[in-house]
Amino acid sequence: MEKLKKSVIEIAYSRDHAKLSSLQRSLIPFLYMASSLYKLGLSLRHHFYLYGICSKHRLPVPVISVGNLTWGGNGKTPMVEFIALWLASSGISPLILNRGYAGGDEAKMLRRHLAGSLVKVGIGADRRATAAWYFNKYGYVGSRSSTLTEKRCLEQARNLPKSEKIGAIILDDGMQHWSLHHDLEIVMFNGITLWGNGQLLPLGPLREPLAALEKADVAIVHHANLISAQRIEDIIITLQKIKDSLTVVFTEMAPSFFFEVTNINSRISLGTLSNSVVLCVSAIGSADAFVQTMQKLGAYHVDRLDFTDHHMFQDRDMALIKIKLEELEKTFASKPVIVVTEKDYDRDPAIFENLHPYRVLALRSQLKIMNIKGCNEDRFEELLEKTVRAKLSSVMRSSELKVCS
Repeated sequence: MEKLKKSVIEIAYSRDHAKLSSLQRSLIPFLYMASSLYKLGLSLRHHFYLYGICSKHRLPVPVISVGNLTWGGNGKTPMVEFIALWLASSGISPLILNRGYAGGDEAKMLRRHLAGSLVKVGIGADRRATAAWYFNKYGYVGSRSSTLTEKRCLEQARNLPKSEKIGAIILDDGMQHWSLHHDLEIVMFNGITLWGNGQLLPLGPLREPLAALEKADVAIVHHANLISAQRIEDIIITLQKIKDSLTVVFTEMAPSFFFEVTNINSRISLGTLSNSVVLCVSAIGSADAFVQTMQKLGAYHVDRLDFTDHHMFQDRDMALIKIKLEELEKTFASKPVIVVTEKDYDRDPAIFENLHPYRVLALRSQLKIMNIKGCNEDRFEELLEKTVRAKLSSVMRSSELKVCS
């Protein structure tokens, strides 16, 4: 099954079918048929919402959706964390709504990173019901039980005492979650792979046609530090042809430090693997970006074993990794070091103990907004502030409360 998944992914990101294997080419007619059925289902769903058969609900606080049009590896989770920390630093307690997909590795990482902050992480497939549970427990800014001080405009939020009341929702992987109204639509792309062959699932990587960008407010191109300046220019032109008012932002994952998988509190400098033999093991959406990052850190040799996104490692996987490690050790006469991503660590921290006596490190990275074409962190935060301020003002007017003067 793992090999089949990899074959389908290779087809989705290939622009030249002649370069595919005969097995992969034989899959294309079946994938085309499935893609046509997916397109039909997508169209029906769209019309159900258009004609009111399915309803869209508004939550009483600002909803910021962070989603994508393609498969994983687009940086959604780091962006969700970035926005959550910005809101919390502004005195607003955000609730992240995460569906807990595939073992909940993303939610585990968010909870670990955001522990001790104003941020709450709610997990559940029915995100409206999850939000209602948190509203009932903590209350929300704008409810009649709140004090007037807690409802003041965003400009005054930094001066407020910390509050448990929820002031904003961040919808993790929210673009295809149509049942909730979004006040700000952020769409993430992987700058390395973009939209692949441009086809809908499963023939291509697209969850919706590129034309769906018309409903987006911001397009974020992730891993922009790993692509050329010319490619950046081409991406801007392509995106703004679809929607000329679209704000295009570029981000990167900046490595911070390593930690031992047996001691999460350890902090190991990035230079520790200089001149070492490294094996990158990952089950993420963008393994290429992970490997390129490790190569830039100065390792003597970097090899890789890639698994499909959200893969749950098993004992047989550990056996396969050990075989690869033994081959590397024999070739380079040096004991290799295994490096995994935080998401892989959070999925099952204990599984990597099976790789003893080899050393296993996890790479901690942080999302950074790059300064490209006038789009920088300040401009992005201004957009967030504008959205939250507008929604809070609307809530206060509807509650017949005085808007701050």
